[in-house]
Amino acid sequence: MSYELAGKRIWVAGHRGMVGGAVARRLAREECEVLTAGREVVDLVDQAAVRRWMAAARPDAIVIAAARVGGIQANDTRPVDFLHDNLMIEANVMRAAHEADVRRLLFLGSSCIYPRLAPQPIAEDALLTGPLEPTNEWYAVAKIAGIKLCQAYRRQHGRDWISAMPTNLYGPGDNYDLESSHVLPALLRKFHDAKISGRREVPVWGSGTPLREFLHCDDLADALVFLLRHYSNYDHINVGSGTEISIRGLAGTIARIVGCEAEPVFDAERPDGTPRKLMDSSRLHALGWDRARTLEAGIRDTYADFLKNQTEPGQERDQSLATLK
Repeated sequence: MSYELAGKRIWVAGHRGMVGGAVARRLAREECEVLTAGREVVDLVDQAAVRRWMAAARPDAIVIAAARVGGIQANDTRPVDFLHDNLMIEANVMRAAHEADVRRLLFLGSSCIYPRLAPQPIAEDALLTGPLEPTNEWYAVAKIAGIKLCQAYRRQHGRDWISAMPTNLYGPGDNYDLESSHVLPALLRKFHDAKISGRREVPVWGSGTPLREFLHCDDLADALVFLLRHYSNYDHINVGSGTEISIRGLAGTIARIVGCEAEPVFDAERPDGTPRKLMDSSRLHALGWDRARTLEAGIRDTYADFLKNQTEPGQERDQSLATLK
């Protein structure tokens, strides 16, 4: 299929978050109108507010990048927030989009939707074949519900709506708050602070053995624009870089890029999360998209952005709702 973006009004829900911001930047290169609305304009957890805003804005297409997000600690200690808010966001936006007759919609999930011990690399059909990772199951359940809701609208109402499942993401605009961030930005912040303070050790959660795949947010945005144009299918589709690295290897790479000589100290008493998580993105590659940058280049780009926009240690704020704002 081919969906023409030129002349369309495309709403990026969650444009102030890392992913939503990347999607908005990428769409700005197209001949379309990018619609945005901060939380002060429309609270996506408020169904009535979303329906009013959608009825007035009348977008042609929507990218749902809005979500409550966070790392292991945030997910594990605030299960109600992660389950409730994400369920409300996706349900409210899709209901209002249906009522406004929105033709195209792209829902963003997460690789944590897959079973904790799924066969590697993880293909799309691994969904719902085994138990989830306990430390982020609340977020995962909400994202699975979003996929199914998207499919339900497609089946019952014929909506040409799709879902994409990105791997672990990073890049400009990431959350560096140590209480709620993901592993890559947390390590970048820790090694930077150690470099500035002269500390000789950097604490790292877990054993360092889990394997993870990372994708730069601007590469994801490029893939999503590609999918908006060319993908129309009931099944969700994976979006990954195709390469993986251990947390120990990631820590060493970040330390080298930051220029920090501190040693990572792994705390095996802290949870590791899923042992390995590599996405099978062969369906996406077969469609014609395979343009992910190297992790080294991506981290260098991200650190440059961090230095440009950093806050001093101790001044971080909770950004778990950043993509809602």
